[in-house]
Amino acid sequence: MVKIGIVGGTGYTGVELLRILCAHPHAQLCAITSRTEAGRPVADLYPNLRGHTDLCFVEPSEAALAGCDLVFFATPHGVAMAQAPALLARGIKVVDLSADFRLRDLDVFAQWYGMTHSAPDWAAKAVYGLPELNRADIQSADLVAAPGCYPTAVQLALAPLLAAGLVDPSDLIADCKSGVSGAGRGANVGALFAEVNDSFKAYGVSGHRHLPEISQQLSIAAGTPVGLVFTPHLTPMTRGIHATCYARLTADADLQALFESTYADEPMVDVMPAGSHPETRSVRGSNQCRLAVHRAPGSDRVVVLAVEDNLVKGASGQAVQCMNLMLGLDESAGLGGIGLLP
Repeated sequence: MVKIGIVGGTGYTGVELLRILCAHPHAQLCAITSRTEAGRPVADLYPNLRGHTDLCFVEPSEAALAGCDLVFFATPHGVAMAQAPALLARGIKVVDLSADFRLRDLDVFAQWYGMTHSAPDWAAKAVYGLPELNRADIQSADLVAAPGCYPTAVQLALAPLLAAGLVDPSDLIADCKSGVSGAGRGANVGALFAEVNDSFKAYGVSGHRHLPEISQQLSIAAGTPVGLVFTPHLTPMTRGIHATCYARLTADADLQALFESTYADEPMVDVMPAGSHPETRSVRGSNQCRLAVHRAPGSDRVVVLAVEDNLVKGASGQAVQCMNLMLGLDESAGLGGIGLLP
């Protein structure tokens, strides 16, 4: 069994890590930290875990993280870059679910996150944790930066087209929708039921923190800088990401065959039959991303639809997928859950 610790276990990504790891065939949870809930049994805060763990939250300073094989950081931005280097120096592998190590340009990081990066050496060594596009590097990594939920869906939708050179990289559009859990568990008027229910709105149109991450990674896939319009929306559902991605074709190809061949051996990506329209509810609770590719009638536009659970493939499930690769385990271990319907 591999010994696992979690720093920051009270948020939605933290409890999702717990839910997955409690049922993982090769993982032993050793410590989970929380300054606000220290001493409280985990199952008291999250009753869905009753009977699955007897751990209590502990102060970070008291956590037995030194004995772990791998530690997850499910923390706000700024925490991992301050605390992870000490663990890495001990030979402990780290998967960070925040944005601390996702961006290569630390000036861009400072611009979007309002803080100077305190671990630039590790930022340069970090591996971006999207297995479908970066598997070999993840397998040999000590520090993995798990992608955000929007970036995962958009990259899986557009990367095959960019890598094949079939679309204009300067003319990309990602029109995305997220469930309310994407905003986290903190008190927020905008996430109250009465504010969200029976409503639908765009946000971050003039600039969203995931924009530089998506642009960075799509530029790598394309081999050239990309031009991207990214518009996120908030929908009245708890979980889910739906990304409708548009690109202008510059060459003819069998698009369905391209996507099927690209993801043929990917256990966590499902390319649906031609003409399909994937639904967020079909992936709720699972680590699957479902894709469907369309050619817009009478135009040179390709439209790719991508759906995922923002807390699983968009966060904690993907982080566990990276953990499996980093520790030499079956990539799908602990991630075989089927989407919840209805």
